[in-house]
Amino acid sequence: MIQTIDLRGQTPTRAELITLVPRADTDVSVASEAAAALIDAVREDGLVALRDQAERFDKVVPEHVRVPRSQIDEAVAGLDPAVREALDEAIIRVRQATAAQIPDARRTTLDDGAVVEQRWHPVERVGLYVPGGKAVYPSSVVMNVVPAQLAGVGSIAITSPPQKEFGGRVHPTILGAAGLLGVDEVYAIGGAGAIGALAYGVEEIGLEGVQVITGPGNVFVAAAKRLVRGVVGIDSEAGPTEILIIADESADPEFVAADLVSQAEHDELAAAVLVTDSEALASNVKAALERVAGETKHAERVAVALDGPQSAIVLVDSIEIAAALSNVYGPEHLELQTADPDATLALIHNAGAIFVGAYSPVSLGDYLAGSNHVLPTGGQSRFSSGLGAYTFLRPQQLVRYDRPALEAVSARIVALSTAENLPAHGEAVTARFAR
Repeated sequence: MIQTIDLRGQTPTRAELITLVPRADTDVSVASEAAAALIDAVREDGLVALRDQAERFDKVVPEHVRVPRSQIDEAVAGLDPAVREALDEAIIRVRQATAAQIPDARRTTLDDGAVVEQRWHPVERVGLYVPGGKAVYPSSVVMNVVPAQLAGVGSIAITSPPQKEFGGRVHPTILGAAGLLGVDEVYAIGGAGAIGALAYGVEEIGLEGVQVITGPGNVFVAAAKRLVRGVVGIDSEAGPTEILIIADESADPEFVAADLVSQAEHDELAAAVLVTDSEALASNVKAALERVAGETKHAERVAVALDGPQSAIVLVDSIEIAAALSNVYGPEHLELQTADPDATLALIHNAGAIFVGAYSPVSLGDYLAGSNHVLPTGGQSRFSSGLGAYTFLRPQQLVRYDRPALEAVSARIVALSTAENLPAHGEAVTARFAR
């Protein structure tokens, strides 16, 4: 089952912790060559390449690569009432929480007639990737679409792999979620080819290139997003999911075990990590994992994930060291199940999303917390954030100076332009006062 790493009696440096944290053997760069070939094929052959890739990887060729509006309406009408009610509530909650991410415009008056304005302006068009492999992710439709809509994006395209089970159509629950949100531009394409199609466009199916691509996916999707960055913006290279739990003796081992398994069921490469200063808790969690992992529906997949090098129970001497290890790891999802979780939170710097207390499991964030579940993985939370309205907004500064305000600083501009040996910069100012 899951490995145990005992760091008690050690006070590792940050550099040492980097080598000690459990990580998957996978590296996005190893998929880059294959992803590049798929993207190039789409750029060169368009629809022909997309159909070929669907046949190779999804084992089905969609009749309609661009999903007809009638199929979206049909999917909305066919949603299970309980699922529709849950999606409606998720949309409400994510909208409410996301609204807080939109900064107000600011106006700074530096002098009479000298004003700099800060505005946040949306990109015009975005592409949202929704996975369709081992699980179905209508929740990812919500998490991608709502922030884009609240940011003011005017044009939204969704791609999701065609499903053999549904005759080459996008999964109906994904289509239903798109329909509930008013998105009618959906394409039955997946993998690295879909990322290439969004970045460069495919004229035959009316798919125009986008400015920003967001959404989680497998290692090939992550590699493709890395390859097109610069042509378009991306959120992050969201790969296999991760959960790291910091817990002490006060934690309920059943809760901890259930939460580790909940993320391990995503994928064989999913990472499930417990860091604790309690040997008793570690022992009890390990025992609970044996039972919980064996009883869950995807027991085989969970067992592989828990047995992998990316998963572990890590024993440390203190919660302070646990927090230091977590900060070096930079988890996608971080749970704090300690006697004083707010005190532990004060030690945390790096995480995609933080779940504070025993009754804030990651599963809550996956669906109905109101937070976004599209988060950076692979340690990228050390320097990037999860998806939000800000992903689709660009800060822009507007400069408004009148004649007296410019004249007041003209001599200083000339002095600096002369010092930089760029005299024409100063001349562009003095020209305005020459006549």
